[in-house]
Amino acid sequence: MNSDIQNSDVQNSDVQKLEKIIGYTFQNPELAQRALRHSSFANEHKKEGMINNERLEFLGDAVLELVSSTFIYQTFPDMPEGEMTRLRASLVCEPTLATCARAFGLPEWIRLGKGEEHTGGRERDSIISDALEALIGAVYLDGGLTAARELILRFILDDIEHKKKFHDSKTILQEMIQHSFRGVGMRYEPVSETGPDHARRFEVRVRLGDRVFPSGSGSTKKAAEQEAAYHAILELEQS
Repeated sequence: MNSDIQNSDVQNSDVQKLEKIIGYTFQNPELAQRALRHSSFANEHKKEGMINNERLEFLGDAVLELVSSTFIYQTFPDMPEGEMTRLRASLVCEPTLATCARAFGLPEWIRLGKGEEHTGGRERDSIISDALEALIGAVYLDGGLTAARELILRFILDDIEHKKKFHDSKTILQEMIQHSFRGVGMRYEPVSETGPDHARRFEVRVRLGDRVFPSGSGSTKKAAEQEAAYHAILELEQS
């Protein structure tokens, strides 16, 4: 996407491109446009009367909770309530939603103010996950619960085992090491720390004895460690 598009509001032709990606056609394209407007962008265009995506994000969050709760209830009939709650939390938490959104390229469509753009907002999990929830809210208002449910099932409630594994990666890795690598030292090693203070990017890797696994990255050390642990789990399972 070129810089002229990134610095203007989403046009109908761009909405059509997004529709092809998500598999849904809006009756009211303005809802899609609004879902992708961060407050920083709307504030810079107050004279044009632009509305940000915060109210749609609020609505989408509620729809996502209902659909994910129903899905878990129906898919896992023997799962206790406490485990259902933990599974739902792992599927709809901020990092997971941001990962889901990145998988189909949503961040490039988000409209950010110039300041937010320059400080790394397009990579921020909170902004990306809010935009995804706003998109869910927009689809819900435009096409009803069935349309929103199809979007959620396609992009969020797919591949549950891997997403659960990612959310619980540090705990799962620790359990794997205690079970199969007893006595072998494991630690998280910092690889790099880049970016300005307000938009730091951390890279961390897992070292298990003499073995080093692919690094993980994130906007916090905890997020980077989580991704690094996930990569280590995948390699250990393969070997």
